[in-house]
Amino acid sequence: MTALSLENPVFSTYLIVSALLVLKVMGQGWMTVYRMMKSQSGLASPEDVQRGPLNKAPHPGQIEINDYVDRSRRMHRNDLENIPAFWVAGLLFVTVGPPLWLAQILMYGFLAARLAHFLAYATKQTHELRATFYTIGSLIVIYMALHLLWVALS
Repeated sequence: MTALSLENPVFSTYLIVSALLVLKVMGQGWMTVYRMMKSQSGLASPEDVQRGPLNKAPHPGQIEINDYVDRSRRMHRNDLENIPAFWVAGLLFVTVGPPLWLAQILMYGFLAARLAHFLAYATKQTHELRATFYTIGSLIVIYMALHLLWVALS
């Protein structure tokens, strides 16, 4: 059995978590678009304030910051700053043959931390709560990277 095979349950775990995280990243982008369309504000660029089928009454105020839209944009940016590191570290982690139980705890743990971070951010919870979920996810990716270094240097 090769490490990057569906016969490897660690790789299957990685594929499941990675696919769900792809949906999370893409869904967050669509959530931002939905919020811009719903509020007709929070547009990102001056050229976005042009008359068209979806913006029948453009006005300069549409590019001003709108927290409803910008909160979603910040959540998306946070995903883009954190999830790619998981994709890289997680895939490399699969190749060193970790125990299935460890891979599942780490990978599903990262997914749970990102989802909890999303819920905390979306519902305007305290920074401390949001930072707790960020920290859990970050420590998981750091652990995987250190584990890779340990294996590579041993």
